[in-house]
Amino acid sequence: MRKSIFAVSLLAAALVSPLAHAYKEGDVIVRAGAAVVDPNSDSSNLNVSGVPLGGDVNVGSDTQLGLTFAYMLQDHLGLELLAATPFTHEVKMKNSELGAPLNGKIADVSHLPPTLSLQYYPMDPASKFQPYAGIGVNYTVFFDEDLSSQYEALGFSNLDLESSWGVAGQLGMDYLITDNILLNAAVWYIDIDTKATMDGPSALAPGLKTSVDVNIDPWVYMVGVGYKF
Repeated sequence: MRKSIFAVSLLAAALVSPLAHAYKEGDVIVRAGAAVVDPNSDSSNLNVSGVPLGGDVNVGSDTQLGLTFAYMLQDHLGLELLAATPFTHEVKMKNSELGAPLNGKIADVSHLPPTLSLQYYPMDPASKFQPYAGIGVNYTVFFDEDLSSQYEALGFSNLDLESSWGVAGQLGMDYLITDNILLNAAVWYIDIDTKATMDGPSALAPGLKTSVDVNIDPWVYMVGVGYKF
């Protein structure tokens, strides 16, 4: 009889235990991991005081610490903020009509891309496996625009990149390995467009302005761990 009661108790615990993993209204989920920003960049022609010089601007990728903070508005709806330590990208020019003087490294540029997304979690709130999809808005601010020695030698200076507002889409998944600890993987596609301007080249004439419109539009990948409060 005692064995039967013990067996029934174990079965009941097995049936009920998944509920301890529930995502429910009011939960706070913090995730951290390695985040890669991989730009899918293209650009307009390089222009010197409105005169196109051709060429393409390419933006390199970078990996930093990514952080997300989510709040469950309802059992199936969450609001998430994506944050990170600053990303730094190498910006290069190629295929310029002027050739070697302009082709090569333009600058190193840092940015922060905070993104606020509304998320939908389709699974039963009691499921350990929680995929989600999100859509939101991104604001990217650029700073520490550091021109290369090559471009400084050509007489360029005062590089500046405009901040960007854009739409972001997201897919991700959590797997809860305890009541509070989870594994996470997520990907975002973010619309980031900016205009880069700099003074020069001063060797041609004083007061010249060089500009280029750059569509960065990166994929952002993150793999890490999280904690549910």
